[in-house]
Amino acid sequence: MSHNWDCPVNTQMAVAAFRGGFNGEHGGSKRMESQHSGKRRVFVQTEMGYVLGMELDRSDNAHTVKRKLQLALDVPTEERSLIYGDTVLKNDLSYVRHDSPLLLTRNCMHRSSSTPCLSPTGKDLQERDLSGPIEILGYSNHFSRAKQLVKEIVKAMKKGIDPIPVHSGLGGAYYFRNCAGENVAIVKPTDEEPYAPNNPKGFVGSALGQPGLKRSVRVGETGFREVAAYLLDYDHFANVPCTALVKVTHEIFNINNGVNGNKIRKRKQVSKIASLQQFIPHDFDASDHGTSSFPVAAVHRIGILDIRILNTDRHAGNLLVKKFEGTGSFGQVELVPIDHGLCLPENLEDPYFEWIHWAQASIPFSEDELEYINQLDPFGDSGMLRLELPMIREACLRVLVICTIFLKEAAAFGLCLADIGEMMSREFRGHAEAPSELEFICIEARRLLEESKLLFDHVKAGDNEEFQFEIDCGEREFDLTLNMEEKLSSKCLSSRSKGVNGQNSLYRLEESVEEEGENEGNVTPLCLGDSAPPVWHMGPSFSKLSMSLKNITIGEKSWRHEGTMQKNGYLAGTSSGNMSVHEHLPASTTFVKLADMNEEEWAQYLEKFQKLLYPAFTNHKSVSVGQRQKQRLGASCQF
Repeated sequence: MSHNWDCPVNTQMAVAAFRGGFNGEHGGSKRMESQHSGKRRVFVQTEMGYVLGMELDRSDNAHTVKRKLQLALDVPTEERSLIYGDTVLKNDLSYVRHDSPLLLTRNCMHRSSSTPCLSPTGKDLQERDLSGPIEILGYSNHFSRAKQLVKEIVKAMKKGIDPIPVHSGLGGAYYFRNCAGENVAIVKPTDEEPYAPNNPKGFVGSALGQPGLKRSVRVGETGFREVAAYLLDYDHFANVPCTALVKVTHEIFNINNGVNGNKIRKRKQVSKIASLQQFIPHDFDASDHGTSSFPVAAVHRIGILDIRILNTDRHAGNLLVKKFEGTGSFGQVELVPIDHGLCLPENLEDPYFEWIHWAQASIPFSEDELEYINQLDPFGDSGMLRLELPMIREACLRVLVICTIFLKEAAAFGLCLADIGEMMSREFRGHAEAPSELEFICIEARRLLEESKLLFDHVKAGDNEEFQFEIDCGEREFDLTLNMEEKLSSKCLSSRSKGVNGQNSLYRLEESVEEEGENEGNVTPLCLGDSAPPVWHMGPSFSKLSMSLKNITIGEKSWRHEGTMQKNGYLAGTSSGNMSVHEHLPASTTFVKLADMNEEEWAQYLEKFQKLLYPAFTNHKSVSVGQRQKQRLGASCQF
């Protein structure tokens, strides 16, 4: 159905909104005028998905903004906070950038179904937002292609060519078309993700900002991760399609009536924050095609990106395959990676790399690939993402830094893509879940950091002489380098090892605040045989460490999730080792958390982390020969 885009708005806005152009671009003159006048446009999204465009004056603070929102939405806002990435906004709004999305959320995220939500009804919210039908959030040069797509889409919408819903997957998605009726972009609203309040397929139950399909990826935050993957794909190295974060207005979008997911039957125009990705015409995906014909370079390039961003959902369904046409191109294909919403988790997670056992992944990197990896700058990447996506959380950027450093050092050492992927992947035997080799390195780096802090505190308190402290620290570093191979090769998970007494122990980080101990007591030990892979001897328990850690013994015992039913030898909800998202996902274990360190601790942690890498790589290379393939529990989340 067509819309009268030129129809004037009769209702006065309660919140002054910036009238954007219909072409979706932010005109330079308007932007400069806004900057000189001290005004910035922002898009405020409620925890139930409603979006309102408004202007910030120089005199505005969080309190005045919430007052304007209360007038516009006709709901109380005293018990709610404005969130900008990791930051709860208070008085100073000067660092909020033009066209940034803000989240208005409850101070207490946990609520029952009887608690009223911030869901304005009775007034047409859209009448209070005079921005264009599609607005790109951000105005860097990276989005020139996205701006062209927006122009094509808006032109088609004026002619009555409306988007169409995508029926596959778990989340809400829509094909937006050009004037020829061809799909040119796929739009995924953040409030229609799985578990989000306006999910159109029945997967509801969480407000925006709460844990989602992956505990370390919050509901409503997959959109900017899609954009991050595109921005990090320098020179189109891995072939990620153009992606941007947008505010888009249309009546096709889904709105549920409250937390129970009942759909509102009468459609009306509604604004959403969404990711917009260029649609790539293709012949099939990797699950419908034999992998032997895939180019080695394409697999390597996609794998390099997946490692950098710790992609937890690289399954065959999000690798598109395009056949080359023309003479001499028989059997040649091009790979296009899509769906990066579950990358860059807040904590180290178990990744899912579909390519890990493909033959191409075992072929050494080419010189061009090694040069590309060598040129990667994890700290520069973090700075770029902070600038382009100011809503991204610092914990996600630290995961990016860790994984990029790991990739660079591993490639320089001579490891292939498969080796690196295996070191990042957890191992599962029966019901047991053990940290990956990467996680063990991170755990050991954290132990060394906390140990050095304790020693420093003792010296500061006068317990030891400063000279003796320096000698002890030097001896520890020297011992670490010499004996790391021995530590890595020890059979700590063997049934004959002596870890039950607590001398050899591993710490499991508490789950994030949102989980509130819901799995407490559900982790019970399971004895493993001698076939378990070598892991490190972790040092003695440091009960005085200022870390929120839970002690999990590794010796005769490891970890299992109690109450998980077994089906055909795998955990319930798995098929041939790959977990179906249509069944209940067991809570993922968090072994490594990076967000709780200050900047000084983070710098020291990275130093210790890098010192541990060489012996870890040496050990992996020595034990990988002849070792049978690991059975891994994939957590593929197709949506």
